[in-house]
Amino acid sequence: MEKQILTEESPKKLQYFPINLFASVMGISGLAIAYERYEQVFKLSNGTGFLLLIAAYLVCILVTITYFLKIAKHFPAVVKEFNHPVKANFFPAFSISLLLLSVGTINYQEKLAFYLWIVGATVHFLLTIIIISRWITQKYLIMQINPAWFIPVVGNIIIPIAGINFVNIEICWFFFSIGIFFWIILFALIFYRIVFHDPMQKPLFPTLFIFIAPPSVAFMAYTKIIGHIDSFSRILLYIAMFFVILLLSMARYFVKLDFAVTWWAYTFPLSAVTIASITAFEMLKVPLFGWVATGLLILTTLVVVTVLLKTLYAFFRNQICVPE
Repeated sequence: MEKQILTEESPKKLQYFPINLFASVMGISGLAIAYERYEQVFKLSNGTGFLLLIAAYLVCILVTITYFLKIAKHFPAVVKEFNHPVKANFFPAFSISLLLLSVGTINYQEKLAFYLWIVGATVHFLLTIIIISRWITQKYLIMQINPAWFIPVVGNIIIPIAGINFVNIEICWFFFSIGIFFWIILFALIFYRIVFHDPMQKPLFPTLFIFIAPPSVAFMAYTKIIGHIDSFSRILLYIAMFFVILLLSMARYFVKLDFAVTWWAYTFPLSAVTIASITAFEMLKVPLFGWVATGLLILTTLVVVTVLLKTLYAFFRNQICVPE
């Protein structure tokens, strides 16, 4: 009887497998890169970054295979998800995951990193074109916009971080420019929606942490391209730091939230600002950035572990992969 129930429930679970679980790959990959950079800059050799990178690969493989099974067996559900005004923005999380794995892999296996980068950059650019075209040609309500809208277009800023090792610098500037331009536009729209309209639904509240990611990633990409820290890179870094302070000051609102898959939105932005802090310490040699980087790395580790455990607990209690 139990076997029959499991057999009947599995296809249903697959049908409702959420695309935003790719954010888990982003979070774990980001933490792996943060540890790799921390170990490199502070001359440590505990191998935590490498172990986390392996974990990120395993999660990426698991989530990708599961979602491709969903495409094969429940294609109408995938189409519905891709046409959803909020969920559609998580499809580029797949390509961003490949780009982040490329960044994490480049010091170990450059050829594999290149293949991950070329596939990730190509898929992400195609998704950027598709989603922006949809924004132009379809009608959306202001209530449908939220920080997850950053993912498709601002994700282009990630492309130059590894891309600078593989392609002409002008291609890196191309993707960086796209990301920066749409970050400014979308930030104005999203902030307007948050301030002047009804509050977002509670499951979407964790996406506010995505505000940290664009300036953090832009700082990393920009310093990679130009090779040093200048006035503009400082502006990007301190905008990211401001959002960290702002959102941590609102912690009492976040700790009251019930768990949802969107909690993974906490993870990558915190990883990104941690990496940015490590880079700032490396380039500026200001001790304060070293302490900030250490504190953020501890915080990000705790957040990723907590969200991972919450996700596993919710999955085994059949609270994930269910109809909304």
